[in-house]
Amino acid sequence: MKFNDLNMEEWKDLDINVDSLWLINQRDKSGKHNNIYHGNFIPQIPYQLISRYTKKSETVLDVFMGSGTTLFVCEDLNRKFIGFDINEDIISDVYERMQMFTKDNYFDYSIHKCDSTNSANVDENLGIAFRKFNCENVDFIIMHPPYLDIIKFTDNVNDLSQISDLNSFIGKFLDVCNNTIKYLKKDKYFAVVIGDVYKNREVIPLSFYAMNSIKRKFNVKLKGIIIKNIEGNRGKIGKGGIWKYRALRSDYYIFKHEYIFVFKKEF
Repeated sequence: MKFNDLNMEEWKDLDINVDSLWLINQRDKSGKHNNIYHGNFIPQIPYQLISRYTKKSETVLDVFMGSGTTLFVCEDLNRKFIGFDINEDIISDVYERMQMFTKDNYFDYSIHKCDSTNSANVDENLGIAFRKFNCENVDFIIMHPPYLDIIKFTDNVNDLSQISDLNSFIGKFLDVCNNTIKYLKKDKYFAVVIGDVYKNREVIPLSFYAMNSIKRKFNVKLKGIIIKNIEGNRGKIGKGGIWKYRALRSDYYIFKHEYIFVFKKEF
């Protein structure tokens, strides 16, 4: 395999999930990982994707870094990391944790307050990271955008979590893709982790709108549609009975999944 360094001589023992359904019992809470930030995803997702689609010492870009889940996975897997987030407070928190608890060995990372919908802002911050790493592009991109305005992460008007209109959201999300995917090496991979929303008494399949918009705009191959359960969603832990009761009183189903779309860049 040219895009990873998995030991295929021991393929039966590898902890890489190649199924399109990921049922994960609980969140990995080891090391720096925690669940204090609304909307963060479980570490097992970036672990699986980065292990499968990159090699050691390659560079991973996370354009919605949040509380640093992907950063900590990259540290464990010996990948370089570039992280963007529009939330200055969470950037400061992640940086402080890295300063306090980073391993003894040297780890290349570069994190920035960045509006990923702004091409000049992206170019500037990637330029800083590239000069630090002595490179010109990245080997993998992971995106875990907000799900419209379900959780408002900041009051910044450019924050995607401030957008309630579907078409406006998709337009801004495509701006993020356009500003960042151009820095991904040809024949490399990127992944979008996203769920659907329930608004105005109906399901809005946000995930599939996002996936379709990428397919229509960019010369990419869709390599995987993975469904991941979110049984451990902290908002519903211990409340199964209440949510079931509410669903039965109405006509909807309880969201317990997210989608992971894996794409291969071919331009």
